[in-house]
Amino acid sequence: MPDTADILRLESLQVHFPIQGGLFDRVLGRPASAVRAVDGIDLNIGRGEIIALVGESGSGKTTVGRVITKLAQPTGGRLLFEGRDMTAERGASALRPYRHRVQMIFQDAYQALNPRHTVFDIVAEPLRSLRLVENSIQLTDRVSEALASAGLNPPGDFFARFPHELSGGQRQRVVIAGALAVKPDLIVADEPVSMLDVSIRAQILQVLVDLRDKYNMALLFITHDLPLAWLIADRIAVLYLGKMVEIGSADEITFSPRHPYTVALRNATPQIGANAGRAELPALQGEVPSAARVPKGCRFHSRCPLTFDRCKVEEPLAIEVGPQHLSACWLAK
Repeated sequence: MPDTADILRLESLQVHFPIQGGLFDRVLGRPASAVRAVDGIDLNIGRGEIIALVGESGSGKTTVGRVITKLAQPTGGRLLFEGRDMTAERGASALRPYRHRVQMIFQDAYQALNPRHTVFDIVAEPLRSLRLVENSIQLTDRVSEALASAGLNPPGDFFARFPHELSGGQRQRVVIAGALAVKPDLIVADEPVSMLDVSIRAQILQVLVDLRDKYNMALLFITHDLPLAWLIADRIAVLYLGKMVEIGSADEITFSPRHPYTVALRNATPQIGANAGRAELPALQGEVPSAARVPKGCRFHSRCPLTFDRCKVEEPLAIEVGPQHLSACWLAK
């Protein structure tokens, strides 16, 4: 079970990317616009907790993960790690202790691995760059431990292999081992199984859950697949166009969603047989609006199967609809 103490907290997090205007914009004095990738997110992650961020492409999930791992800088809000404000921290030397404790698993394992490096060098790289080992014996022991924890046994058989000599599942395990080598307290996993076969997905998910149980490690699991999030997460947060529209326990979000967008995500999953008791809504119409031109009022209104005039002019507030279950919809009860 996850610890109640928060290891990380996001407060009103914003990430806006400015758009360079054209000549006529500058001549006419039009104000500069920006892509509002993340537009005010509040989120806390407990020690040993698994939280899933769910949403369509362009919802801001990966940007949140990149901010947490300090690969992107927020334009507003705060990032607190164990109560310490890390928002403005920059530079390799200043971030070395933080990177020791917060790691990221990237979506494309093959792109994340240097094809010219062996598995040993790939997993050993963060240990060397963060100066966490004193000699080659310690380095070999840490690499072996990380590979074994990621399910690559016996570890020595993989030391001299190159990425092209591995299967897709083995490559993903090497990426996981690279993150585990430094023994972090929090891992951000960005779509870590989206490019794998279903049978391999189950194995990788089990590895992540086992690692949480073994090391009391927190995990932010980023995915577009709501049923997949339910399999692994303690809580699920649903993002839409840079906003968090619903958050709650995995069971509540999956089986009792209160926001029409969450219902649409669940209904988009192929089903076999009868589905008694499901909250059915018509399919969503159109594409996600541009994050550079966020609609006024409820940003989901143009796609919402429900109709409510208040949504056109006023953004809904997140209200409590159950124990630790929040939904940002005027019609949520």
